[in-house]
Amino acid sequence: MSMGESIVQGAIAGGGRLDRALADCCPADASLSRERIKALIGEGRVSIDGRIVSQASMKVAPGAHFIITLPQAAPLDAVAQDIPLDVVYEDEHLIIVDKPAGLVVHPAAGNPDGTLVNALLHHCAGQLSGIGGVARPGIVHRIDKDTSGLLVVAKSDAAHEGLARQFADHSIERAYLAITQGIPHPTHGTLRGVIARHPTDRKRMALLPEGARMPEDGGRGKHAVTHFRLLESLDHAALVECRLETGRTHQVRVHMASIGHALLGDPVYARSQKSQKPLLTELGFARQALHAAVLGFTHPVTGETIRFASQLPADMRELLRRLGGSLADQPVSSILTGANGPGGKEGQPWPPPRDAC
Repeated sequence: MSMGESIVQGAIAGGGRLDRALADCCPADASLSRERIKALIGEGRVSIDGRIVSQASMKVAPGAHFIITLPQAAPLDAVAQDIPLDVVYEDEHLIIVDKPAGLVVHPAAGNPDGTLVNALLHHCAGQLSGIGGVARPGIVHRIDKDTSGLLVVAKSDAAHEGLARQFADHSIERAYLAITQGIPHPTHGTLRGVIARHPTDRKRMALLPEGARMPEDGGRGKHAVTHFRLLESLDHAALVECRLETGRTHQVRVHMASIGHALLGDPVYARSQKSQKPLLTELGFARQALHAAVLGFTHPVTGETIRFASQLPADMRELLRRLGGSLADQPVSSILTGANGPGGKEGQPWPPPRDAC
């Protein structure tokens, strides 16, 4: 055991699924939620009968002896900074912000400050969930630096745990608007696969077939599902709606690129097209054309249904206009309900039922 670490140990009482069994039998003063236990299992900090375990879903028998090694809480290095935020909803438990493109979510190498976390620490006067003692207070999910749109942050531990459960069971509603290279055919579909870190280019993610593993990445590829449909055909481009069931790094960007329709302006996955390059240069559009337009979930404390839509940002509206689009100034709610189903066909549910995936 390293300096600063502590041990929680005992015997499993009821058996069953490991993470649930541990959450039920850990001492109350340990303050270990099921989500925190899952994270500790993933870090190799949980052993059962002397053997390190790695699967939160594994079955464990009553009476099995467990040891959980708790790391010393990492100090919060981020400092509060007075950075303007577009707050669309806030209460004592959570806050929803409309993040502009270019704003990094949390401090990391190369971005020690000037991030969303720095701004939130100032706005919330430090009152953000700190589950796990990590230097990303309140962050339950992320969107890429150069993706704009809605993001929810937990201010209380109860909200953090409740939101994490909804993200884990894929019940969060997330709809993105994207402008793609070319026009997808078919005009709608569901994209599946395993998304993992690229074995040679660490800035990229790679898409593998379902069930595949990537040894070079420690087998840590994750199942990903994206539903897409065409909203409007443009000049050698398209406005597309993407609905996420899972939330993997670069998910929309990787999935759309995998069918030959990378996002316009994407510096990582898009190939430069001569027909569009002059327009992108003229507009100074140098990011992926992707906007997190809709975010919906059940309030983790009150049980209220929360749902917000975010208007396309100015740079994407102008790009849409210049490509011949007619929806640039339409409210997002109007854009997303303009079709009766995938491809505008009546009688087809949208998004597809989750149990169909």
